[in-house]
Amino acid sequence: MFGMTELTGVMGAVFSLYVLLMVVVGVVTSRATHSAADFFLADRSLKAWVTAISSTASSESAWAVLGTVGLAYKEGLSSIWFLPGCLLGYLVNWLFIAERLRRHSAEENALTVPDYLESHFKDDSHVLRLISVAIIFACMMAYVAAQFTAIGKTFDAIFGIPHLVSISIGGGIVILYTMLGGFRAVAWTDFIQGLIMVAGLVLLAGVAFFELGGGSEMARQVRLADPGALTWMGGKAPAVFFGSVVGLLGIGLGYPGQPHVITRYMAAKNTATIERGLWIAMGWGILIYSSSILLGLCGKALFPGLEDPEHLFPKAAEALLSPVVAAVVLTGVLAAIMSTVSAQIIVATSAVVHDIYTRMLKRDLSPRQVLGISRATVLALGVGAMLIALTETRVIFWFVLFAWSGLGASFGPLILFTLYSRRVTREGAIAGMLTGFTVTVVWKISGLSDALIYELVPAFILSSIAIWLCSRRATG
Repeated sequence: MFGMTELTGVMGAVFSLYVLLMVVVGVVTSRATHSAADFFLADRSLKAWVTAISSTASSESAWAVLGTVGLAYKEGLSSIWFLPGCLLGYLVNWLFIAERLRRHSAEENALTVPDYLESHFKDDSHVLRLISVAIIFACMMAYVAAQFTAIGKTFDAIFGIPHLVSISIGGGIVILYTMLGGFRAVAWTDFIQGLIMVAGLVLLAGVAFFELGGGSEMARQVRLADPGALTWMGGKAPAVFFGSVVGLLGIGLGYPGQPHVITRYMAAKNTATIERGLWIAMGWGILIYSSSILLGLCGKALFPGLEDPEHLFPKAAEALLSPVVAAVVLTGVLAAIMSTVSAQIIVATSAVVHDIYTRMLKRDLSPRQVLGISRATVLALGVGAMLIALTETRVIFWFVLFAWSGLGASFGPLILFTLYSRRVTREGAIAGMLTGFTVTVVWKISGLSDALIYELVPAFILSSIAIWLCSRRATG
């Protein structure tokens, strides 16, 4: 155990080195960024390790580091049912989407998801692009603002820095390296951040496990702290348990529809990258989620009675690790947030610059002009999201709860249909996107997510049905 002042000082030094590393990555990658294809898709050059870990890290944010640990602390062993849902999402993406999307997007020279959809359906009216850009932009901006707020809260908790200063510092760092190197900088920084996240969780969970004596002794102490902690159903009635399991498994349905994740597959170098990336991504997921569950369970015995379960990770780091190691591990929280926010900013930027300005408004720009406008857009969107975060508008936090569902239900079924069916039509695509997004919003507003089932499950199913029915009607 050590003093908080000591940890804060060490943490400041470690975080400064971390920031320096991120900026260096941005500067180095900027030298290889010369065109729109470079800025928005790293010229389709990503290799297996960067593709795999950057895609998984960008999909999880602080949920993987704080949220899952807190869930396991609160729910006990029954929280394990979210693990197959997340891993199923990884499997669906890597087995059924990654290679086909990589190949088809390259054949159609598509740099973004709206690009891919418009090319696939040969939609000269730009309706598909407009709808998809609107959904992406609405969800991403809310998501980015919430992530900036999370950065502010983390800085405040660790350094005691006010939100006004901490959001400006954290947001400024992300904006800087994203402006410099575009997608390539985002992918490489996400790769580094993903390694920090998983290393910190594995280390902290292992130390906590052995602190309790490991194995049967650990189980005994956890049962003493909470007799129902190690039961599969968590003391819930069968009907309630079944509903919660279906909802947790439904989390996996969101992965195929996240533009900031699936664009990593579009940027992969070749088929071998996808084949190797599958095993790397699954290994990362298994390590990070099993470690989260283990740490949450151990926390019941080590830190009983926590008012906020999501405080377990930083408390465990402070109590169980040396100052330097704890500082590195706590940097993983900031890494988790930054890996997601940078990926979302680059997707929102591509929606504005590439999809609207270049493709819809037909602006003929030189590669240098594209890069200049793209970097200016990153700055504008980033500052805009920071200003929203600084207002602490409750609507943003409410909206981000279903941003994952909105993207997943709007794009997931449609992406799968385009890759596996020749009968899907433009009309079906429009109906599917609008249905998925609308059902998500209505389901959440009506309170059915809490009373019945997670909104992504019905939204995904109804979106799929809408695509099939409207496509069938259009083709006779």
